[in-house]
Amino acid sequence: MTQTATGKVTAPTDHATRANDLAAENQALRARMAYLLEQAERNHSIMTRHQAFDLNIVGAANFPELVGTIFRVLPVISELDSVTLTLVDEGADIREVMLKLDVVFADFPGLIFVEELDGLGFELGQRGPGAPPPKPLLGMYDATRHARQFPDAPAGLQSVALVPLLRNKRVIGGLNLGSRDPTRFTPSLGTDFVEHMASIIAICLENVISNEMLKYIGLTDSLTGVYNRRYIDRRLLEEIARARRQAYPISFMYIDIDHFKRVNDTVGHGGGDDVLREVATRIKDELRASDAVARFGGEEFVVLLIDANLESAAFVAERIRASVAGTMIALSPELQLSVTVSIGVACLEPGHTDGDPVAVARAWVAQADTLLYAAKDAGRNRVVSVAPPPAVPSS
Repeated sequence: MTQTATGKVTAPTDHATRANDLAAENQALRARMAYLLEQAERNHSIMTRHQAFDLNIVGAANFPELVGTIFRVLPVISELDSVTLTLVDEGADIREVMLKLDVVFADFPGLIFVEELDGLGFELGQRGPGAPPPKPLLGMYDATRHARQFPDAPAGLQSVALVPLLRNKRVIGGLNLGSRDPTRFTPSLGTDFVEHMASIIAICLENVISNEMLKYIGLTDSLTGVYNRRYIDRRLLEEIARARRQAYPISFMYIDIDHFKRVNDTVGHGGGDDVLREVATRIKDELRASDAVARFGGEEFVVLLIDANLESAAFVAERIRASVAGTMIALSPELQLSVTVSIGVACLEPGHTDGDPVAVARAWVAQADTLLYAAKDAGRNRVVSVAPPPAVPSS
């Protein structure tokens, strides 16, 4: 302390206090710099992980691989507690094609299909040409409002982001992100990053779905909508290998429409096409989802039955025969046609699948074909599953 000429007492300039203040300020700046560096490193790490994620999904060869990568990787790299994907599928075309390509939807519980845009859960705003694209919707999780987007929401979910999947300004679905952190997704946050991520996912989804559609077209008979010979030839080899590993029987039917030339001669080729389509439908209606029917060519169809012995396969074949023969096919209100089929059924029991799968498949199909001709020789409109005994020559 010092005393002035007037007698007042004053404190000297406190250099220690100023020094302490500067030290505290420097410490705060260093802490701030350390925090910013940590955030920069974290953001760089996140960016690197997302770049790797982008490369993974861009390289996905098919629909299951793409969707599986999204559900497996995205929650990890983005530190999310829930990720689901909603696809707009008007008329269930995507689902039908994926099922025909043996996609097992039960493997992807986070995959949701809706037939209308309103089922996506975010505000679509104006619609039509020139309308701005919808924006992501970020906010607190509401179990009632978001039940459709998060059907199996984890306990404690707090905040969500519903992000439109856009292709050429067209909404094809939604990417739904959920977190237990209430501050993770708030309306005040920027959405550039999630929009960019959604755009990559949308491009990959559209490309892989288009490729799967082309694959389906290449494996499907355009007239009847069932598989074609190319598909069944490939599937036979796959199922023979699987039956060998798992030791279960598989059966094969060879089906031929009786006197089909008479059908074409009577009602023309247009009417014959209608008959082919209706017969294909009746065959499909008697099968399980795991089975497969294909048009082999002309008026011939084949059926592959998984885990079915000869007795059960013959029973299914009889149901098919009765379904075709039991009700006339209406070609017009004035014209109905009675149609029958002949069927040969062959079974590969466990232990009979050894050897070259191509040779096994060829012999198997040939056996069913032989039994089909036995059915025709026996009078048509019947099922033959066991080779008939050789004819006894007359004395």
